[in-house]
Amino acid sequence: QVQLVESGGGLVQAGGSLSLSCAASGSIFSFNTMGWYRQAPGKQRELVARIISGGTTYYAHSVKGRFTISRDNAKNTVYLQMNSLKPEDTAVYYCNLERPGFLTSWGQGTQVTVSS
Repeated sequence: QVQLVESGGGLVQAGGSLSLSCAASGSIFSFNTMGWYRQAPGKQRELVARIISGGTTYYAHSVKGRFTISRDNAKNTVYLQMNSLKPEDTAVYYCNLERPGFLTSWGQGTQVTVSS
């Protein structure tokens, strides 16, 4: 059983910054991928960024250069630093954990609202 707990969402003006964190607990194995997805009203959930346990990262084109994903393996925590936020970044942000041979685990989501 894995639990993912996100924190750090909120309301910010366009151009501002927010930092999200997601702590995983339970049967966490050393090789895994942690990521952030988001879902805006009326839209499908989309990948924002992901990071493999060795540190390799991937970013969606829409956030590249503005968002930074990082992780602390000792704390089983993944972070998302979001800078230069835009109104179109408004969404519920979810973290997830992918482990080989297991179903993907998801957090409960945290709301990020960017006002213009």
